[in-house]
Amino acid sequence: MSDTAPTPDNRRARQQRGIRRTVAILVAVVAVVVGLQVYKVTRDPPLDREALREQGTLVFEQPRRVSDFELVDHRGETFTPEQLKGQWTLAFFGFTQCPDICPMAMAELARTMDELPPELAERTQVLLVTLDPARDTPEVLAEYVPYFHEDFVGVTGEFLTLKRLANEVNVAFAKVTLSDDDYTVDHSGNIVLFNPMGDYHGFFKPPFDPAKLAEHYRSISAAFAH
Repeated sequence: MSDTAPTPDNRRARQQRGIRRTVAILVAVVAVVVGLQVYKVTRDPPLDREALREQGTLVFEQPRRVSDFELVDHRGETFTPEQLKGQWTLAFFGFTQCPDICPMAMAELARTMDELPPELAERTQVLLVTLDPARDTPEVLAEYVPYFHEDFVGVTGEFLTLKRLANEVNVAFAKVTLSDDDYTVDHSGNIVLFNPMGDYHGFFKPPFDPAKLAEHYRSISAAFAH
């Protein structure tokens, strides 16, 4: 069998196919580069500490280590500073018989979780730390906290331990007698933020808007130096 030499038409066809292939590759590369540039320009830049402060979110220049403590969660398991490590923690200090502020804050935290990117939501735990341990037993917390979100955690324990922790994260509270057999607890309404090292990283002031809270939290976590 003899080899057939390529004709000019065959050579031109191969050249055209090669050119089209090269152009297609270049177009794909340019599209990727342009897409990356557009993303870089249009994505929301992280908010700096001063911008956050102006909008009611305080981030410390140096996160603060909290003292050792031993509490118990709503499942009856021990809760210590170790349980603050390895993920971000949003903590609200309140109590289950709170008529308005606490359930509103817990509902807003649940909505905030829905606003987060899935990968950040997976690295976030939400706590209700009671300021009324006499009434908020693990059993009571187990009925209350999962109502807002099945992954939320309720924490209780000895009063003095809770009081020390609250003081260290700038949560003020006081028991107020209503009658001989009834009382309430007045308390500040900040949401406390612990970083993945277990340190007190800052706090969010009320009132809370879930979209804004999620935006601030995303910005803080993105700027965190691991």
